[in-house]
Amino acid sequence: MTSLADLPLRPDLVGRTAYGAPMLHVPVTLNTNENTHPVPDAVRADIVARVADALGTVNRYPDREFTELREALAAYLGHDLAPEQVWAANGSNEVLQHVFQAFGGPGRTLLTFPPTYSMYPNYAATSFTAVAEGRRDERFELSAETVVAEIRRTRPDVVVIAAPNNPTGTPVALDVLEAAYDAFDGVLVVDEAYAEFMPAEAPSALTLLPGRPRLAVARTMSKAFAFAGARLGYLAADPAFVDALRLVRLPYHLSAITQAAALGALAHAPEMMRMVEDIRQQRDRMAEGLRSLGYDVAPSWTNFLLFSGVDDPAALWRGLLERGVLVRDLAIPGALRVSAGTAAETDAFLDAMRALTPIGAAR
Repeated sequence: MTSLADLPLRPDLVGRTAYGAPMLHVPVTLNTNENTHPVPDAVRADIVARVADALGTVNRYPDREFTELREALAAYLGHDLAPEQVWAANGSNEVLQHVFQAFGGPGRTLLTFPPTYSMYPNYAATSFTAVAEGRRDERFELSAETVVAEIRRTRPDVVVIAAPNNPTGTPVALDVLEAAYDAFDGVLVVDEAYAEFMPAEAPSALTLLPGRPRLAVARTMSKAFAFAGARLGYLAADPAFVDALRLVRLPYHLSAITQAAALGALAHAPEMMRMVEDIRQQRDRMAEGLRSLGYDVAPSWTNFLLFSGVDDPAALWRGLLERGVLVRDLAIPGALRVSAGTAAETDAFLDAMRALTPIGAAR
């Protein structure tokens, strides 16, 4: 059988492994930060009707500027954004790939702050962008002083900051992002994939866009909108920034079906956001339960928790799996990550943790 070693693979890809979280069929899947709440029936019916209409013209190419969708996304985001400030693609992964294709490349460097979303270095690798890693402060936090010092040390062309951070859930203050932008002449991307799970009073990086043409704020419909399988991500930025992404996108990259489905979900945004409040409550239930067992739970503005104080994460991960609960081992010493789910999933996770805490040896 042919293997990768038998193929003329690009040299810089030799030895690399593909991104992927375990996809195991278990009763309680809490490892990939999905919204475990299904799309409500009324919303699903509207989406199906819109997709059916789109199929009537699927013999023609879709609107390559996805005009109606950009208008709907701008309206959803608010902050006086215009449609020409919005870009979308098949998941925020493709959106960020476009950013790296446009602003990264040979001779350019990405600065990232691990532990953070593991795909950032992948975007860099596929665009021949070098990677520099910056340090974090205690408890995975980022201060303006630390970020500026790391930018001056590494002299990057692209900086990506997840706010709040994945996999730790850590919030990032706006003054940190302002300081980062002012510290260099490259592109700053603020990844707000989990923005809807932040406290209602917490300001978004969208407030920083005016007067900052090198800033982009990325979002996704995968989490709050329960749209992980539909693949729709987007960003907001200066119109010139969006123009740059047009240079690297593939023709007609957003299908008519994807556009129709996303428009249907956005038309029901208030109903979809009611799921978010329930997920926040389950997240907080999980945090309280884990703390009562002696684990250290990092502050989270997301739909997941990183909990530490685990002597043997691999053993605890296996024990949970044997009880039908799948969480994520990210190789962070002494820690595991769990996504917030439904009330029943929270019960199952906490029951399993109570049974397994002697294995985890929480302290």
